[in-house]
Amino acid sequence: MEYFIIGAGGHAKVVIETALINSVEINGILDDFYGSDFTSLMGVSLVGKINVLATNNIYRATIAIGNNRIRKNIASSYQMVKWRSVLHHNTIISSTAYIGEGTVIMAGAIIQAGAKIGRHCIINTGACVDHDCVIDDYVHIAPGVTLAGGVKVGEGTLVGVGTSIVPYVTVGKWATIGAGSAVISDIPDFCTAVGVPAIIKKIKNESI
Repeated sequence: MEYFIIGAGGHAKVVIETALINSVEINGILDDFYGSDFTSLMGVSLVGKINVLATNNIYRATIAIGNNRIRKNIASSYQMVKWRSVLHHNTIISSTAYIGEGTVIMAGAIIQAGAKIGRHCIINTGACVDHDCVIDDYVHIAPGVTLAGGVKVGEGTLVGVGTSIVPYVTVGKWATIGAGSAVISDIPDFCTAVGVPAIIKKIKNESI
């Protein structure tokens, strides 16, 4: 079964390298830049646009795009694909943790006992997800983030670089936590919070 990386940006570089380190054979990259002068990334050829996945063939793929909304749109549009997770070999992942399909976990990340990571998430470089955390689908936990025990993060949320979240706090869906924040209380859906301690700066009136 052919295996593709979807996306050809900076995040895709890291996903491709992680897959290659794990001796995974990549048959090509799918991206809507196909047909331009851009032909390869990290030695892997760009072989078609994303809609190649709409054919009657069955493919394996990983969505290597940092934008949480785009990952959700692609995953929802091509449900016949066998989504593959990519886990860097230099991670610590508890045997009791759960990792959803299509999720990528980068070098130096730590996933502790009882943690549950949803589908198509990004647990980025050096992030720590402690015991019993629940990370919903399409979340991005950015480099250097620390989630203490029992933290819950809702669908599609971005937790910015270097943020810390204290135990048993809930961060809502499709929220944004600014880089370097310290989250010490619950954060609602669809809002942006920044600072030490994190303060809500904006709430978006929308749904996904």
